[in-house]
Amino acid sequence: MAYALAEKDLAHAAPLAAPRAGEKALLRFITCGSVDDGKSTLIGRMLYDSRMIAEDQLAALDRDSKKFGTQNGALDFALLVDGLAAEREQGITIDVAYRYFRTDKRSFIVADTPGHEQYTRNMATGASTADLAIILIDARKGILPQTRRHSFIVSMLGVRDVALAINKMDLVDYSEARFNEIVAAYRDMARDLNFRTIAPLPISALNGDNIASLSERTAWFQGEPLLPLLENIETAGDRSSEASFRFPVQWVNRPDLNFRGFSGWVASGAVHVGDEIASMPSGKTSRVQRIVTADGDLDLAVAGQSVTLTLADEIDASRGDVLVAATQRPAVATEIQARLLWTAETDMHPGASYIVKLGARVANATIAQVHHLVDIHTFEPARARPLGLNEIGLATIRFDRPMILGDYRDNRDLGGFILIDRITNETVAFGLIDTSAAASSDEAAAPPATETANWTALKRNLRTKLAPAAFSGSCVGLGAVVLGASPATGLLLGLADAALRPVARNLLRDYRRFRARRARIGAEESLSDGGGI
Repeated sequence: MAYALAEKDLAHAAPLAAPRAGEKALLRFITCGSVDDGKSTLIGRMLYDSRMIAEDQLAALDRDSKKFGTQNGALDFALLVDGLAAEREQGITIDVAYRYFRTDKRSFIVADTPGHEQYTRNMATGASTADLAIILIDARKGILPQTRRHSFIVSMLGVRDVALAINKMDLVDYSEARFNEIVAAYRDMARDLNFRTIAPLPISALNGDNIASLSERTAWFQGEPLLPLLENIETAGDRSSEASFRFPVQWVNRPDLNFRGFSGWVASGAVHVGDEIASMPSGKTSRVQRIVTADGDLDLAVAGQSVTLTLADEIDASRGDVLVAATQRPAVATEIQARLLWTAETDMHPGASYIVKLGARVANATIAQVHHLVDIHTFEPARARPLGLNEIGLATIRFDRPMILGDYRDNRDLGGFILIDRITNETVAFGLIDTSAAASSDEAAAPPATETANWTALKRNLRTKLAPAAFSGSCVGLGAVVLGASPATGLLLGLADAALRPVARNLLRDYRRFRARRARIGAEESLSDGGGI
């Protein structure tokens, strides 16, 4: 029975099966764009046109379209991927939905991501594993700020191939002039985003124009329809099989005294039995003795495979360490420059301590300096200041222990990380290591980020803390004088109230955060890594 999968881990899975003769490799792609550009409808239409909807699903879609749909009782294809109650009630996408489908030529995993600015973090999650991006633009509205933001994020995350889908062409009478106008504007906007290919096409996701086959309504369009384009495109893709061998250790597998192996995912490159490897960051070397899988031993493991490696020597390695080719060792550092996408409602606090997760390794991290922000309208460096929600900037990060690093463009597993708030356990930023990044040429003329941060913090404190405290202290002092206290006593009481009230408020806030965190993690169990040697 045909069906669509919806698993969070599907985006990280290896290809489901070896391609058949003449069949191309698995393609992961993302749909993105602004609100109501038709992303969910497009995916639903592709599932429908590729005959990946079973009869019972089609019947359920018909019922749901009459109850929740926005097409006056006709099939609403967006409901195939918008499954949350809130999504159906509001007619929007909130969470990332992964769907698997295949045609006669190729298998696909598509990530349907939200267009609302509030959920940009979810869109970035879906883009982090994509080989290609379908960027939708409403033909009536043209390029919007969120279109620009999503385009920059997919470029930053290493996506090099774009299908530019100008949607809702039926609402502009399939105007060739309007199509050409939007395409020209987008190409001009994206000229510095390093996209390898941009394939524009006019579509109507609702009516199926130029999805599986060319539409008679756009006789002026001579390109490929969307599905054949996805079937035939050779993306820049993941070159991890050609890169140096990198194997982040997920678990030390020791079921008995006679077996000790290192389990994990081959992030890049390949390894043979007998190859000399090094464990980083310690640098200890050994040779691969066995490559163990559930189906038996292998002589070779390549990027994308999950295996257990046993070594000829008893070297100390545990979860978070990385096994690498002994002759091609990665950089190990305690300070990096990285591009940050800030995803928290609260602004960044330079100098504050965060938890960093890079691969399977965890450490404490400090944002030492913000070099510049990225102006989402021009993609140019902007004046340095602490990042706010959905803002992007270049920063220097310091770790409290050596971290095994790689440029994100070469290795997503060792080049990408997240920052976590120590109190709330909230993911506050996505980080991409960029070894070629440099501060803006305007940086010398701008105040250092620390000075900017200090001035911003001072203004915020004056507005949110000192002014209310002074007002409260004045009220207490005046009240004491009215009740018969001497002016000196009233002054002392007012000063004491102004000084102690913020302290009490901060203590109460921290206590509430502590209780909330304990409630979240109270039932969690830690995973043992095997205890080393």
